[in-house]
Amino acid sequence: MQDKKTILVLLKGYPRLSETFIAQELLGLEQAGHRLVLVAMRRPTDKKRHPVHDEIQAPVHYLPEYLHEEPLRVLKAMWKVMRMPGRTAALSQFLRDLPRDVSRNRFRRFGQAAVLAAEWPGDAGWLHAHFIHTPASVALYASLLRGMGWSVSAHAKDIWTSADWDIAEKLDRADWAVTCTQAGFTRLNALSGARQNVHLSYHGLDLKRFPAFDAPRSQRDGSDRSEPVRLLSVGRAVRKKGYDVLLRALSSLPRDLNWRFTHIGGGEELVRLKALADELGLAERIDWKGAMDQRDVLSHYRESDLFCLACRITEDGDRDGLPNVLVEAASQGLMAVSTTVSGISELFSDGENALLVASEDPAALALALENAMRHPERRHALGSAAAARVRRDFDYRNSIRDLTRLFAESWSRRA
Repeated sequence: MQDKKTILVLLKGYPRLSETFIAQELLGLEQAGHRLVLVAMRRPTDKKRHPVHDEIQAPVHYLPEYLHEEPLRVLKAMWKVMRMPGRTAALSQFLRDLPRDVSRNRFRRFGQAAVLAAEWPGDAGWLHAHFIHTPASVALYASLLRGMGWSVSAHAKDIWTSADWDIAEKLDRADWAVTCTQAGFTRLNALSGARQNVHLSYHGLDLKRFPAFDAPRSQRDGSDRSEPVRLLSVGRAVRKKGYDVLLRALSSLPRDLNWRFTHIGGGEELVRLKALADELGLAERIDWKGAMDQRDVLSHYRESDLFCLACRITEDGDRDGLPNVLVEAASQGLMAVSTTVSGISELFSDGENALLVASEDPAALALALENAMRHPERRHALGSAAAARVRRDFDYRNSIRDLTRLFAESWSRRA
């Protein structure tokens, strides 16, 4: 097998609390012996970090988020890359893309690619991008400028909101792509043409960070006025998470059912959701915790009785893949009530290890929530079955082995 190359990993932003699966992958690759250099297109906006971020040893560099903020840096990079052998191929690709996407964003990505190519770390021998939309655009142009092999990980929004032509051309140029759900794999594979260079690999968890929770769970069933059933959701307050649907479902629960709901996460819709909770008369029963690190989130998984997430497909096609928080909650034996959107059904089977309903149906969601709340023994059984599934099939080391094999095969072919 070829000696391991230093891999330049291109990220949209780093570090991000909502992308623990990426941080875990980076750490796993380092632990497998890969040397990484991280380059992010955006600086961090989260005020907190997960412990895993502090364990990653790779140096981090930042591209100019907006070209006008660092004009001299961009001009210097443009001057340098226009003397590179790959300039003609990169400009041809850019000029082919531009009529199909006439936007400032298209120029921005080419400028970021020029900076990346011009400031390339000398020992990096491979380029891997996370997300097949804007990061892969930068990666494509930079790879052409430098004559460098590259690969891409596709996840959720990037798969479903990108144009077919855009994905197809990137898959044609990349050595390979990897994605984390069967639903995403099916779409990408259909666009890969004769290449058929898309691979399915579930992210999984570092189960050492999520050790099995063996303590007995509560028997709370909502009938005791002093002991509400504890409902939990973890996720950014954005449209695709369906929190408005969840709030409407909670508002229709029977009045004799005693429950309390905790939400963990930031997001642009928090103000609107809090207003909706007030309008529905739920404000006194909800705790909005904001962003938390992984250790605090783990404690909430263990203290709660039920996990809920009402994922949907938004008007522009955006949707989750398989939300990592569902895998995390399941690892702790915490039963989930969720929807059948995208990859969720690849982890859960309705009535076997979770309760699943169609999206956009608050009435069905309310019935499932009530069923789970009133029957603690059933939710314990489904939660235990979910934990067993995660520990059998969702160990992150499987995805690290998949990536290591794909890198090695590419390097061997190119040698």
